[in-house]
Amino acid sequence: MIALMFPGQGAQEVGMGLALAEAYPTARAAFDEANEALGYDLAAICFTGPAEALVPTDVCQPAILATSVAAWRVATEHGLRADMVMGHSLGEYSALVAAGAIDYGQALRLVAERGAAMHAAGQERPGTMAALLGQSDGDVEALCEEAGEVWPANYNCPGQVVASGSIDGIERLLSITAERGIKAARLQVGGAFHSPLMAPAAERLEPALAAWDPAEPTPSFLSTTTVAIEPAERLREVLLAQLLAPVRFGHAVEHALQMGVTRFVEFGPGRVLSGLVRRVRREAETVQIGSPDDITALAEAA
Repeated sequence: MIALMFPGQGAQEVGMGLALAEAYPTARAAFDEANEALGYDLAAICFTGPAEALVPTDVCQPAILATSVAAWRVATEHGLRADMVMGHSLGEYSALVAAGAIDYGQALRLVAERGAAMHAAGQERPGTMAALLGQSDGDVEALCEEAGEVWPANYNCPGQVVASGSIDGIERLLSITAERGIKAARLQVGGAFHSPLMAPAAERLEPALAAWDPAEPTPSFLSTTTVAIEPAERLREVLLAQLLAPVRFGHAVEHALQMGVTRFVEFGPGRVLSGLVRRVRREAETVQIGSPDDITALAEAA
């Protein structure tokens, strides 16, 4: 079985998608559609930057989605088929485009609104995030509870959990970890994502999600929010809950492996998700699709 994986915010980099768009009309068309859907030249920001133009969440999120969808479309054109799709946070929207559950243009507009809502929530209820390394899930949960106003936000893989919370709460958490010799690092983010502090974002995004009529995902959609195969009638609820709930990516990879997935294909910029998969199971096969060379290798392997 093959699972397709789509990255979330943080994977962005200037130049992403450019080589694909120059090599394949299908990829160029994906960026043209994004420009039209959003009403500005997203492609130029992805291709040439500057880097600070990719920072705002309402630009960064559709930029990653567009780059991911462009790579997926080209790979599909070259014969790639899949049994399952999954994504990390924002990547769940890309995954649902690949599964035919949401129209690409609607997904772009939704994630632009999602990014704006998350930014506004970060201004209204300031917070930040920190990565903890070498600790079990249970240990991190206990540390978060001890610090107060801090919650586990990303269960990325064994020994790598990201916590999210108020600025004071994360300061207390970092103080505790420093005292105990636990590896931890503050992340450069604009809010306490995937925590209760994102409640204003969920409230703002709810009407936009309510206006979406999901189609049944084909192939099936494995949510990294619920770690379950989710049907069309649940998708609005899942994506709304996603803003407040932790991303359980590592747990979802374990579930996919149990279901029989043997190959994970990552789309878009970077190889972060492939690295996390191998942290879950070292021998798992991972493939990255983000450049013309990747497409050539895919075609040769088919």
